[in-house]
Amino acid sequence: MAAPAAVSAPAGFPAADVEERTKDRVLNAVLEHGPISAAELGDLLGFTPAAVRRHLDHLSRDGVIEVKRVARAGAGAGRPARRYVLSSQGQSSLGDDYLDIAASALRRLAEMAGPESVRQFAVERFATMERRYAPEIEAAGADITARAQALSEALSRDGFVASAASIAAKAPLPAALSSVQLCQGHCPIQQLAAEFPVFCDVETELFSRLVGVDVRRLSTLARGGHVCTTHIPTGRPAARGPHGPAAAPDRLDEVSNHLQERP
Repeated sequence: MAAPAAVSAPAGFPAADVEERTKDRVLNAVLEHGPISAAELGDLLGFTPAAVRRHLDHLSRDGVIEVKRVARAGAGAGRPARRYVLSSQGQSSLGDDYLDIAASALRRLAEMAGPESVRQFAVERFATMERRYAPEIEAAGADITARAQALSEALSRDGFVASAASIAAKAPLPAALSSVQLCQGHCPIQQLAAEFPVFCDVETELFSRLVGVDVRRLSTLARGGHVCTTHIPTGRPAARGPHGPAAAPDRLDEVSNHLQERP
């Protein structure tokens, strides 16, 4: 059965009210499931593509949602996919007091216990992710590219909209300079990480331990990038560490986000 192009107004409800309620459904779906494509929204809500795009256009003009172009994994995968997420204005319109509360709590923690306490909080936050991801990435074997792909798949299941693209070094560059670019199109703590970049640093250290080599963060959403991008070298031997091949870098500045550029 074809999906309805529009929702009929129930008795007693003006058509304008029904249209507004439908637009709210689209907005709430973007909030809950974004980044999400127009086709996925149509399947989720039971609307035709034309109906979905009409509401998406309205929400985009209102400035409450925006488009993120997410690169597809693999060579020759075509143009980046268009996916919708809430904009900063959209977050504010729905109310983001919890982010303000979290930021205030972290500021207070830093004042009372010092900046290292915020880093320790971030380490503990990512520890659960590390425990969940480690067995799956270990199952991918010792190959760094395979481990990076496994990490990408795990991140995507958690809503980070990740992809892992292999980049082969071309002559005259040595094959040892080949790499994988791990991209994340969504970050649930983007606003917190903008104020406390140690969250990005700790996440990068986690990636290094999981895949088995020192990695470098090239850009982050928190620092104004369109995606979070992590450079993972694949042409060097894996280090030894707690997850088989990976060891955390000894110095934080090896994976620092502070000098990254907007892609």
